[in-house]
This record gives sequence, structure tokens and C-alpha cells, in this order.
Amino acid sequence: MGIREDVYYEGGPHIGDLIINILLGFTVICLPLTIGAVIRALWSRYRITNRRISTTGGWMSRNRTDVIYSEIAKVVTVPRGFGTWGDMVVTLKDGSRLEIRAIPRFRDIYNYINSKLTSEAQQVSGPVGSTGR
Repeated sequence: MGIREDVYYEGGPHIGDLIINILLGFTVICLPLTIGAVIRALWSRYRITNRRISTTGGWMSRNRTDVIYSEIAKVVTVPRGFGTWGDMVVTLKDGSRLEIRAIPRFRDIYNYINSKLTSEAQQVSGPVGSTGR
């Protein structure tokens, strides 16, 4: 019998990201952003638990990434949609990065993730432009 895994958040990108990018798609210049938002809305899913961060995405949800909290060196957030949703970049100790785009309730989810990090990772994490705590 394994350790119980409690889900804090499970779902896809914020619907506002899709709506804004569809509206921007009417200008031909922003069409690539619109296509990216549609693909994210269809196939990206995020799962934040007490043990790990899991993302599924890419074309037809073929890419899956699982990260345990002890592997995380830094988490940076960027608000989008007037602060309604946001992006997160999770940097791992090996230097690789995991992008979580258009996540709803990103401040609450960031606080939850931050509470699971080591004290060193907590000190360097935060919003873009912050110098740590």
C-alpha cells in the first residue's frame, strides 16, 4: 500500500486564454497565438498533488511530464488576463524547465506549490521581477 496522493488542482488552461486568443486571431498577425491557445485548450491538462506536478499536453496529449517537489529549484509566475490566470515556469535542479501556461487560480496554486518546496527554492521563487523573500 503506497502513500496517499491528494489532488489540489486538476484541470486545463483558463478559458479566458482561449477567448482572448480567438479574438486576437481575427488579426492575421496573431493567428499563431490563436492556434497555440486552441491546442492548449483541447489537449493540455494540469494536475497538482501533494506529491508532484503533472502536465499532459502537446499534440493529442502525447507528452506527459511529472515533477516531484524535491527536484524543483525555482518557480516563477507571470500574471495574465488582468490577473485572472497566469503562467508558471518551474525550473528543476538539473536546469530543465517546465512551463505551465494559462493556469487558473495561479496565485493559490503557486502558494500551494511553494509550501511544498525546500527553503532554498522558496527563497528564489516568486513573481517575475521579484528578488525573492
